[in-house]
Amino acid sequence: MRKYRVTYAALLVSTLVAGQLAGSIAVPVAAAAATSKNAAAPAAAPAFKFNSVPLGAGVTAVLENVNIWSQTGGNIVSYTLKYTNSGNSSASLLKYFSRVVTPGGSVLPGNPVGTDALKKKVGAKESLSVTYYVNVGQTSSLQGLKISMLVWDAKAKGYLKQTGSYAVPANYSTAAAAGTSLNTTMNDIPVTASADSLQLYKYGGKVYAKVGLNLTNKGNKVLGDPGYSAYLVSASGTSFELALSSTQADYKIQPQEKRSIYYLAEIPAYLKTDNMKLQFTQKDETTKLELPKSAYKLPAATSPNLVVGSGVVKKIIVNSNTIETLIRNANVYSQDADAVWTFQMQIKNTGNKAVTLPSYELAVKSQKGTTFPVSAKGLSGVTLKPLETKIIPLTVRVPLEVEQSGLQLLMIEAVGADNISGPDSSGTSEGAGTTGTPGTPAPASPVTATTKMIFPVAYFVIPYALRADVMTGQEYMTTNSYGSFSYSIQSLQRYPWRDDDIVAARLRITNTQTVSLTIPELKGSIKLDNDSLPVTTELYMDNKESSVLAPGKSVELYVLGKIAYTSEFRDMRVALNGTQNSESVPFLDLSVNNSINSIPTIAQGKSYTISKKGKAASLKENKTTVYEGENYNLVYTELLLSSEEKRQSKMARLQAYYKTKDGQYFEASSSQSDNSASPGAKQLVVFWTKLPKAADIADISLYLGAGINGGKLIESKEEATGFVDVAALQLNPQGNVPASTLASTVLYPYTISVQSSEGKHLRSSDTLDITINYGLKRDNQYDAGALEHKLILQITDPFGISTEKTLTLGTDLTEGTNNQYSLSISRTLYKTMGGGAYSLTFYDEFQGERIKLGSQAYAVTNVNPVKPEE
Repeated sequence: MRKYRVTYAALLVSTLVAGQLAGSIAVPVAAAAATSKNAAAPAAAPAFKFNSVPLGAGVTAVLENVNIWSQTGGNIVSYTLKYTNSGNSSASLLKYFSRVVTPGGSVLPGNPVGTDALKKKVGAKESLSVTYYVNVGQTSSLQGLKISMLVWDAKAKGYLKQTGSYAVPANYSTAAAAGTSLNTTMNDIPVTASADSLQLYKYGGKVYAKVGLNLTNKGNKVLGDPGYSAYLVSASGTSFELALSSTQADYKIQPQEKRSIYYLAEIPAYLKTDNMKLQFTQKDETTKLELPKSAYKLPAATSPNLVVGSGVVKKIIVNSNTIETLIRNANVYSQDADAVWTFQMQIKNTGNKAVTLPSYELAVKSQKGTTFPVSAKGLSGVTLKPLETKIIPLTVRVPLEVEQSGLQLLMIEAVGADNISGPDSSGTSEGAGTTGTPGTPAPASPVTATTKMIFPVAYFVIPYALRADVMTGQEYMTTNSYGSFSYSIQSLQRYPWRDDDIVAARLRITNTQTVSLTIPELKGSIKLDNDSLPVTTELYMDNKESSVLAPGKSVELYVLGKIAYTSEFRDMRVALNGTQNSESVPFLDLSVNNSINSIPTIAQGKSYTISKKGKAASLKENKTTVYEGENYNLVYTELLLSSEEKRQSKMARLQAYYKTKDGQYFEASSSQSDNSASPGAKQLVVFWTKLPKAADIADISLYLGAGINGGKLIESKEEATGFVDVAALQLNPQGNVPASTLASTVLYPYTISVQSSEGKHLRSSDTLDITINYGLKRDNQYDAGALEHKLILQITDPFGISTEKTLTLGTDLTEGTNNQYSLSISRTLYKTMGGGAYSLTFYDEFQGERIKLGSQAYAVTNVNPVKPEE
């Protein structure tokens, strides 16, 4: 305990002694050297060498560096002494003391920083560096500052003996000169550092400074976060805390690797930028003080031109990797009161490491400076593998009243509160923007900023190009975020659908790459003219399950929109969008004028073809008949569908509308087999509709197509929401000519052959008995759905009175060659019948309407009653 009391007393005495000696401290040789012929030029800190001061017993000390940093609670001077012990035994540092003497005469003891407080001795034949700090109050310059060295000596007055001192020369600089390198350490790893650049940018009425530092890791370990705060310091001493650029998020420098690190700050527009320096500080956790570290004089400020010409590649550096950016495929079209601009940003990682882009803000600026925001979700945070290229689609709406030529896309780096450099330069502490004001020293600890700092990266010139209409049948090339491909519009059609019309665009996409093209799950949209509201749409893609297109392969898809049948329009916009990370991403966007293709016509007797995968078939008219009703006519069409698949498969459900000569459309009801069709098998498909009696059916056609629902072709009994591949099948309505006999009556799929009929009447009886001998044969060559035809048998007696029977084929009349059907008709009138003839007539009844198939008369035989035996 006594020893510590004596030491404490000695320290008190030494303070008084040092104060008495302050005015007569000798300037070391190094100071004299500074007055040589080069004294006029400021000396860089690493170039100036102080002479060593002997401390006794083979121990010497040399001042390695001295720095000063402004603090709110008093300015802090830090200095580093290197002790060298040439003796054969260790030397205790408790016997050596240093004092800082200010120009005003204050004598202040140096205290070791927290990390060096435990350094108590220097070993034999070894050297040891210790950093000390002193609060010098309002002293703001190193000029006139002196550091004296003292040793414990019990014989000396005050127990301390001065052995030498260091006077900081007037031309001493704490910063490495611009263009020169400084060998120093970070995280105990040797590094070589030098100032790279000082660039000034103006954006949004503010001025931003970008400071570059070159760092080379000279050690054999990875250099990580050194834990420094960075400041931009003006010649007058005003400091601004720097934020680490968000393009430097990966603060890891490999051994022997050289990296350029960039820092950002907002500065006042009126600030003089001559002779600025980059200052690093480190917080001492023990004292909670911010201690100055290395500093670098910056070269003269420059203001780079950020404007990127049309078609020019702009290179940006992200984590030491070069990213090439390019604006391409810019075009514009009008919608409502806006010009809608669409373009793409192509980004390519030309480096050899994966890179994740920082947060960016995008906006389009007019010639008068008005800006319009652009969503940057697809750009910010995207990861690029080495040599990978990605396409980012961008869209912006600019009012038509704004001059559309001369627009620029502004690419802005967003540095938020989580990107500030200090106290660690990995960008994990808070604060951004400026933390000092002109004439005010920077605070001892970083000020937490609540707003982000935005920093301009590039101004891309957007070429003014109206989006050209796509022509039907012409091939176009495009590239998007999914890859490169060609596309063409195969057809544009308009045809009826219930109370509306369908407009359908059939597109073909071909993979033009040498690698596979992945087609995402697409959604389509249609907009007409300048209507901002999209049309209700449905998308169908042939072979939808194939989402990957091999090189050179194609796929067809249909975008269908339902519009009022009275709608008229000039232009149509068709858009396809995929989804990435729950965000809608454009796949293809095109405009077409109202060049609606005419529905292709299929001549009478020719076939309509379905070429869809798994549903390939051809259809041909079998017959078209008119059932003449009292108030309307029923048109009935049978089509023969032939499967062209090589496997048994279910056929597509067909949808149809009848079109009359005067342009009226009538939705057709249908009947179609639900059974699978074998290769080459035929099915009977039936359509019918009711037409007004006045409708001209001479040139009637059937608008025929394959039904879809939910983006796929449907089968029989499934409900359709639209149909595709529509063609007009010209029909050949045939008038019905009844047969004069019943020898062969066809009601598909049956043929009835009446071989004979006998009518017997018992004299004076009221009953006529009729027997029909027939054959019934079923035709099984076609598969059909429920046809709902009824066979009506009409019997007309000798008095001209008719009686009807509905016969169910297969039940009332059975299949076979020698069958008999009997019936009896009773009327009081028949009691007087003395013979005559009756006729049998067959009718085909469908949906309540009839056509006569054939009729034949037969004689009535009167039979005398058998007298009872007497």
